[in-house]
Amino acid sequence: MREITIFSGSAHPELASAICQHLEVPLAPTRIIRFTNDCLEVQLQANCRERDVFIVQPLVPPVQENLVELLLMLDAARGASAARITVVMPHYAYARSDKKDAPRISIAARLVADLMVTAGAGRVLAMTLHSPQVHGFFSVPVDHLHALMELAAHFRDSDHRAGLGNAVVISPDLGNAKQASRFARMLGLPVAAAAKERISDDKVVINSIIGEVRGKDVVVLDDEIARGTTILELLDRLTEYDVRSIRVACTHGLFTDGALARIGAREDVSEIVCTNTVPIPDAHRHPKLTVLSVARPLAEAVRRIHNGESVSVMFEGN
Repeated sequence: MREITIFSGSAHPELASAICQHLEVPLAPTRIIRFTNDCLEVQLQANCRERDVFIVQPLVPPVQENLVELLLMLDAARGASAARITVVMPHYAYARSDKKDAPRISIAARLVADLMVTAGAGRVLAMTLHSPQVHGFFSVPVDHLHALMELAAHFRDSDHRAGLGNAVVISPDLGNAKQASRFARMLGLPVAAAAKERISDDKVVINSIIGEVRGKDVVVLDDEIARGTTILELLDRLTEYDVRSIRVACTHGLFTDGALARIGAREDVSEIVCTNTVPIPDAHRHPKLTVLSVARPLAEAVRRIHNGESVSVMFEGN
């Protein structure tokens, strides 16, 4: 069997190191140089010839920097005669640009997918893409993981079980309702959803809530929290239903523009939970925030891809 070699870009080396620890393989070194004209040069400092190469690089801010770095790493691995190159991309920032909802706009999710394949990607391992159709934008195989099991395990532990007897899971919009329903089944809870209308990037309106939430302990589930506009609008609507408590959970905790501080400042929010698909600087941490690791499922998926085993069986029965 071909040997496995794992590299990391500069976007999230801590997650790459944790994946390597679970796999019990070393993280191969990478050298990244920025020239005086602001161009980047990448050198993969480990043998790639006929190796099964995995490059760990979520597309997180600064997204354009990390994207170019990823493309250069792919090109370097391909030029070094790697047998197969897999992009391990826990967060795909451009996945939100997945439709043409206005004249003369780009569909960046497809374009960036094409760029990765052109640069040398032969396979992609992603987690909780913004919408299912993004999977189809790639012309190479995509293994699409989710973090619902890690989130559900957190809420099922002894500290939370007592608070879930009168709880309901709610999706902030109808687009995420399917995932919320799946999450609710894992917890044995009912599900509700908000009917959201997006006015602009920083303004949304929630017109109604579908499902029974009055007097309940609410667990809000979203795929990604960036500026927190949708979550804050939903929290305002939930106050009209006299809910007892609110917990907020998501996979990708970007928390841009002070979103974490604004959500954490709400007295009705008792906890905020996210995973480490994106790095969260210590300076941005909040006492209400819990960060769960997804290194283990990502490592298991990498192992299965390397061994030619099924990745989907990781989620059977869930």
